[in-house]
Amino acid sequence: MSAAVQCFGRKKTATAVAHVKRGKGQIRVNGTPLGLIEPEILRHKVYEPILILGKDKFAGLDIRVRVNGGGQTSQIYAIRQAIAKGIVAYYQKFVDEASKKLIKDMLVAYDRTLLVADPRRCEPKKFGGPGARARYQKSYR
Repeated sequence: MSAAVQCFGRKKTATAVAHVKRGKGQIRVNGTPLGLIEPEILRHKVYEPILILGKDKFAGLDIRVRVNGGGQTSQIYAIRQAIAKGIVAYYQKFVDEASKKLIKDMLVAYDRTLLVADPRRCEPKKFGGPGARARYQKSYR
C-alpha cells in the first residue's frame, strides 16, 4: 500500500476532500490543474499554502482534491483548507513530528482558517419578517 492520507476542508456547505500521496508534485482539483481554477481572482487563495511552505514541500507529493457543495468562494476556501490539512497530516504520518510542527506553525501564523474550520452557518429565516432577524415594517395608521 502506498503512503497516502485523506483530509477534508469545509466552508459553509462546501466540502473538499484531499488525497495526499507520494508522486511528482501534481495538484489537481476535480481533475483539473490548480492553474485553471475559477474564479481567477480567488486562484491566489488556493496557492497560499503552497507559497507559504515553499514548492519544495510539495515536490514529491501528489494531491487530488474532490470538492462539492456551496458556491465558488466557499469551494475555494474549502480547497485551500483541505490542501493545508492534508500536507500537515502527511508529514505527521510519514515524515516526522518536528517538520509537521514547523509546517503547522507557519500555516497558523499566516491564517488560522487554513487548518481550523469556520463554524459560522446561515441562520434560518423566521416568520414575521423577510429574513432571519429583520422584521416587517409596522404601520400605526
